[in-house]
Amino acid sequence: MGALTILAVMVVASVAALLSPRLRERAVLRPYLIARRSDYWRLLTSGFVHADIAHLLFNLITFYSFAFTLERVIGTPRFISLYFCGLLASGIGTCIKHRNEPNYASLGASGAILAVLFASIVYFPRSRLLILPLPIPIPAPLFAVLYLAWSYYSSRNSIGRINHDAHLAGALTGVAFVALTDPQSFLALLRHLTG
Repeated sequence: MGALTILAVMVVASVAALLSPRLRERAVLRPYLIARRSDYWRLLTSGFVHADIAHLLFNLITFYSFAFTLERVIGTPRFISLYFCGLLASGIGTCIKHRNEPNYASLGASGAILAVLFASIVYFPRSRLLILPLPIPIPAPLFAVLYLAWSYYSSRNSIGRINHDAHLAGALTGVAFVALTDPQSFLALLRHLTG
């Protein structure tokens, strides 16, 4: 129920923001404004709106692929907590890094969605992910390591208009959340990785 509600709010808010530039501007994460005007609500609103339809669809597909199964395993309260921890951790990290850049803006649910994805990898380490355009599925833990390395490299080299730091923060939050709330599952992942 929590994943479905988040999905519905994301779709409605994103479509509304795409139709109303004024609404989108009110929702976007602007670290400069948060640091100077305490616009803290942007830490939440920015995670429910997207820059365009492609951005929204990509995040919806990723969320849909992992959220419902994960929610069944950990329960709705923990799932919602995980989602908002990922959202806030990625937003706060972005604000700290870009607080002195008046033109910096970010939006989208990627940080929260990466928290969901990486928590799923902890619970289902034997799963395989199909990442286009690769023609074969890759083991989830291998994807996790490669993704973290790519995000770290991309954030240091400012590749594209993507908030790679939010992705990195969200992914790490997902793993940390499981380690703190379900240490047995985290230890099971470590045992799986070490053979």
